[in-house]
Amino acid sequence: MSEITGVTFPVPKHLMSRFFKDGKTVFIKPATVFKELRSGMILVFYQSHEDTGYVGEATIKRIVIDDDPLAFFETFGDAVFLTKEEVKAYAEGQERWQGVRVRKEAPRKRPWMALELEGIRKYDTVKKPERFVPVGGRYLRE
Repeated sequence: MSEITGVTFPVPKHLMSRFFKDGKTVFIKPATVFKELRSGMILVFYQSHEDTGYVGEATIKRIVIDDDPLAFFETFGDAVFLTKEEVKAYAEGQERWQGVRVRKEAPRKRPWMALELEGIRKYDTVKKPERFVPVGGRYLRE
């Protein structure tokens, strides 16, 4: 089995400039594809919606998991790439979808993760991935 070297997650094109122009250094999302991640691994930005492909990368400095995504603003402040309003709307949308799955027990709330990034750099050209990048993300292997 090849070694995991990092991860890629889709970010809508209209949000990508927050990393490359606005200096945001904390990527947050519901915690998917994270159990094998370690500090020092690479996050590759996959631009979704239009002009899709890998557009840049960064080194993961720190990984924080929390049940409350708004707690990341206390930890990282303005470095979070989403606004508090965007996070609230996203989290509310998630809860609505939970109801679609019919379960007897209470729906399991997925924790959120924050990836604190360093060395963020944009590629000169968009690179097409060999495999599709799902919403949940995908590990990168050597």
